[in-house]
Amino acid sequence: QEVSARLKRDFSRGLGKHSHHKAPVKMLPTFVRATPDGTEKGDFLALDLGGTNFRVLHVRVVEEQQKVLKMDSQICAIPQDMMLGTGEQLFDHIAACLSDFLVSQDLKGQTLPLGFTFSFPCEQKEIDKSILIRWTKGFNCSGVEGKDVVKLLKEAIHRRGDYDIGSVAMVNDTVGTMMSCGYRDQSCEIGMIIGTGTNACYMEEMKNVKRVEGEDGRMCINTEWGGFGDDGSLKDIQTEFDRVVDKMSINTGVHTFEKMISGMYLGEIVRLVLVKLTEDKLLFKGQSSEALKTPGRFETKFISEIEEQDNGLENAQNILTKLGLKWELVDSRVVRLVCDTISSRSARLCAAALATIANRIRVNRGLDHLKTTVGVDGTVYRKHPNFSDELKATVRLLAPECDITFLVSEDGSGKGAAMVTAVAHESPFCLCMCTRGNAIKY
Repeated sequence: QEVSARLKRDFSRGLGKHSHHKAPVKMLPTFVRATPDGTEKGDFLALDLGGTNFRVLHVRVVEEQQKVLKMDSQICAIPQDMMLGTGEQLFDHIAACLSDFLVSQDLKGQTLPLGFTFSFPCEQKEIDKSILIRWTKGFNCSGVEGKDVVKLLKEAIHRRGDYDIGSVAMVNDTVGTMMSCGYRDQSCEIGMIIGTGTNACYMEEMKNVKRVEGEDGRMCINTEWGGFGDDGSLKDIQTEFDRVVDKMSINTGVHTFEKMISGMYLGEIVRLVLVKLTEDKLLFKGQSSEALKTPGRFETKFISEIEEQDNGLENAQNILTKLGLKWELVDSRVVRLVCDTISSRSARLCAAALATIANRIRVNRGLDHLKTTVGVDGTVYRKHPNFSDELKATVRLLAPECDITFLVSEDGSGKGAAMVTAVAHESPFCLCMCTRGNAIKY
C-alpha cells in the first residue's frame, strides 16, 4: 500500500505541466487516442527492437474476418559490441535486416506503412517522431540519446538506397500489447510488460495530461514506471543486493524499480544472495565456486526452473552441479526458498504498481466499481510458474473495487505495432484526435 501510494504521487508529478521534467516516472504522452474498431485492413511492416534480438514482421490485417495475421517474421541478433557501439552502426544493421526480409518476402518495390516498436524510454512528440530519453537493458549506443529514432531509421534506409518505407508509427511495446489485446477485447485499456524490463501504459483522461493541448477524451500514457524510485523514494525498501545490482549495471542510478522486479536482474539478485549466504557459511558449507562468483552466471530462467512444482528441487540440484557447487539436500531447499522470495517480491511490487493504475482509472471516471482488462506480455509473466497467480492475488488485495481480467498478448510488439499503424493509416486524425467515439475539433 505504501509503494502504491508513492507511485500514485509520482504519476501526478509525471503528468504535470511544470513538474514532469524532474519526475522519475515520466508519464509520456503516446498520441494514441483510439483503439481498433475492426474496420482496419491492409499490409504492414513491423519492426521490434527491445532486447538483444531485433525482429521484422510482415502483418496483414483482414477486415472481413477481423483478423490480424502475422504473415512471416525474421529475427536478427544484435551483437554485444553493437549494443555499445555507435547509433549509426545499429540503425544500419536494422536497415540491412529489413532489406533482407523484404527480399525474402518478395516485397521489394512495395512501399508499406511501418510500425516501429522501440522499447526504450522516449518522449513522443508526434506519432512519427520520438526522442530517445535514455538507453536501458544493456544498450548504450552513442549519438542516439536526445535524437529522433524515426529520423535515424529513415536516414539508415536512405543510406542503403535499395528500398523505401511508407508512413511510420512509433509504438512503445506496452502500447502495442494494449492495442493487440484491444482488438480482441474492447475493454482493454491497460498494457503491461514484465519481461527483460518492465513498463505499463493506460488510457488517461485528457484533462489530466497537462503537457498536451486539449481537455476532452483520453490518451494512452506510457508510464515508464521502471524509473520509479530514481529520486531515492524506494531507498527504504532497497536491499544491499539491489544496491550492488544497480552499482554494477551500465546505467547506475536509473530504472530503480525495474532493477528490483524485471527478468534482466532477478537472476543476479538471487546470485548475490547465494554468495552472501555462502560467505556466512549458511550454504554449501561455506565453499563457493568460480561460476557462483561470476556476475550473470545465475540466469533468471533458473528461477522458473527451480520453482517448478514437480521437478523444482531436482532442477535446483542440476543447476547447482552445473555451477560447480557441492550441495546437500538442505542447500537445494534454501536455494529454492531464495528464488521464491525474490520472485514473490517482484510479483508483489509489480502488483502494487498495476493496482495504482487500476485505482487511478476508477477514480478518474468517478466509478464505484471498475471492470477492465490488462493486456500483458513478457517472459517473467509467461514463463514463471507462480508469478501471474501471485500478481493477481496481490492486485485483488490492493484494488478491491476493480475487477481486472488479464489477457496475454498475441505478439503485441509485432501485431500490436501493426494495429497502431493500421489505425493511424486508415484515419490519421482519428488516431491522434479521437477516442472511443469522442471526436475533438482541432
